[in-house]
Amino acid sequence: MNQNHYLTSAYNVKMPRIIYGTAWKKERTAALVQQAIQQGFRGIDTACQPKHYNEAGVGEGLAALLGEGLDRSDLYLQTKFTPLDGQDPLRVPYDVKASLSEQVAQSFETSLTNLKTEYLDCLVLHSPLADTEQLQEVWQAMERIFTEGSAKQLGISNCYDLKQLEYLYRQAAIKPAVLQNRFYADKHYDCSIREFCKQQHIIYQSFWTLTANPQVLADAVLKKMAAKHGRTEAQIFFRYLSQIDIIPLTGTTSLKHMSEDLQIFEFELTDEERQKIEVLLLD
Repeated sequence: MNQNHYLTSAYNVKMPRIIYGTAWKKERTAALVQQAIQQGFRGIDTACQPKHYNEAGVGEGLAALLGEGLDRSDLYLQTKFTPLDGQDPLRVPYDVKASLSEQVAQSFETSLTNLKTEYLDCLVLHSPLADTEQLQEVWQAMERIFTEGSAKQLGISNCYDLKQLEYLYRQAAIKPAVLQNRFYADKHYDCSIREFCKQQHIIYQSFWTLTANPQVLADAVLKKMAAKHGRTEAQIFFRYLSQIDIIPLTGTTSLKHMSEDLQIFEFELTDEERQKIEVLLLD
């Protein structure tokens, strides 16, 4: 990936314009992370949440490649603190009786151990806590990790309430640099949230981007563009997102699709083509 394949965040962190997601990979995680990096991915997303992620597997995959012409600084690595209600009760990676602040600290230390790294490029709150005092306590614990230099920036995921995002942004000493949300029609593609992110220089990451949008991929407009550019419909959609500064996550287990996902930088959509896709999302 060259310099044009990156965005720079409000905290001066370089983020690849497409990131490999590691959810639900289980025992295949290490091998798939290796394959993704060998194909050319330089951004990896995971979470300290054994229910859906094998974070240690990510670390194993990374360790197999680091030192072989690849340095830690070549990679963008982000993980998440997952509150208790998102954890498997039998596999919680921190002390459930500890304070929220301690849970964040314990989870982060577990992540560093799992990922075999001394720092993370981004620490993401996996989902906002409904109680504002608890949300503040968790975010302040994340801010301490940032201040110590162990995380280069902070983010939040699964935040679909603009007022909640605005509240967090106002209250935070260290503002969220990243918002990672499911990108789909039921939430009107987060139009108002994305506008707020644009105003505040928060980089929007999309997940379930293909899975949640079969109607977009099947639309005649996208099919016509795919035929014109000699690309797949998925490549057209990913390229559209990258050109409007959304960073999509892809969790493909196919080497062919990994390669195709990285080929989106080999072509460019015109303003007219982007507008046609935008109309599809607004319908």
